[in-house]
Amino acid sequence: MKQTHYRELLTLGIPIVIGQIGTIVLGFADTLMIGHHSATELAAASFVNNMINLAIIFSTGFSYGLTPVVGSLFGQGRNQEVGRTLKNSIFANTILAVIVCAAMIALFLNVQHLGQPEELLPYTKPYLAVLIISLPFVLWFNAFKQFTDGITDTKVSMWILLGGNILNILGNYILIYGKLGMPEMGLVGAGISTLVSRILMVVVYLILFFSSSRYTVFRQGFFHGCLNKPDFVLLNRLGWPIAGQMGMETASFSLSAIMVGWLGSTALASYQVMIAVSQVCFMMYYGMGAAVSVRISNFYGQKDIDNVRRTANCGFHIMLVMIVCSAIPIFLLRHHIGGWFTDDKDVGIMVAQLIIPFLLYQFGDGLQINFANALRGIADVKPMLYFAFIAYFIISLPAGYFFAFIAGWGATGIWMAFPLGLTSAGIMYYLRFRHQTKS
Repeated sequence: MKQTHYRELLTLGIPIVIGQIGTIVLGFADTLMIGHHSATELAAASFVNNMINLAIIFSTGFSYGLTPVVGSLFGQGRNQEVGRTLKNSIFANTILAVIVCAAMIALFLNVQHLGQPEELLPYTKPYLAVLIISLPFVLWFNAFKQFTDGITDTKVSMWILLGGNILNILGNYILIYGKLGMPEMGLVGAGISTLVSRILMVVVYLILFFSSSRYTVFRQGFFHGCLNKPDFVLLNRLGWPIAGQMGMETASFSLSAIMVGWLGSTALASYQVMIAVSQVCFMMYYGMGAAVSVRISNFYGQKDIDNVRRTANCGFHIMLVMIVCSAIPIFLLRHHIGGWFTDDKDVGIMVAQLIIPFLLYQFGDGLQINFANALRGIADVKPMLYFAFIAYFIISLPAGYFFAFIAGWGATGIWMAFPLGLTSAGIMYYLRFRHQTKS
């Protein structure tokens, strides 16, 4: 039976992981190309990307509220209701897009008051403005992605993500460096390329959903079902706690980036390199975590609690293998990684130092991702909000400030706080899941 769970999780999870790897490659490519164009632009990108990633992951968390609903309905064969729920999810995500964009515009208008190096502002503001425009397309894409993942059609988002990211990388090359007759736009060019790729990915999803025969029954539910209060309330009831939980996790990194900025441009550029490395592991783990959530929601819809538990345990076993396989090469290459992204030797030295605390939190990251997704699969999401607040705002951020500025460990001290926050979150999610699924 366990072998079946491993096989099914890998069948579902590998396409999601491959799609996530495409996003990882994009992040690497962005950072590499910007870093080799200008170390100053790399530092500016670090600050902006951390702020935008907070908005994106918060929004993605909200979209995850669709997964247990779709997974449960699909597990029960209620396919037309799946289409109706997607319609309500797109509506809810559009409202959220307005809210998130308003918050980011407020950040844009006040970015000069956040204590960041003055020399970065001419690069920061135009890049931030372009990425804000792209945010609604991220939310619409997420709605369709959670729908296809929830019905176990995970290869669709894989191919769309890979295609979109290839276009983004090509666009980066053309616009950052001014190739094929285009002007050399630097960091802003990277932002424009990202915007265009996000628009095109939504367009492809729309074409597939409204024309492909595989979605006929869901399309019927989409057209015949109406926007309604029960679906809207359910999606919000599930989505906001997940958004808050993922938002607080990301905020611990984004607010840490502000603290790193107080240490100077070299520390900030190093932080951006480390975030690019961190996303390699995070995205892979989250791809498998998404498969855990889908499988659990299907079993939960069938009221099969035994297989709910087995799926979560098997998912964590796979996660442990992924942690070991990713940690070993990163450790061995720690003295070379910084040089891939920038020619600045000081940045390379600092990156090698930061790799150690980064490796220390991989177990905690895998633990919290697996059991957070397990809780999403059973739609038990509200407690995660409180657990995340404790882990990231009570434990991680104060510890980062203490280690960096009071203990005097600098950037290394900020990274030393992440193992504490992520591991404590993982333990709390695990204990909650075990309590909710006990016989």
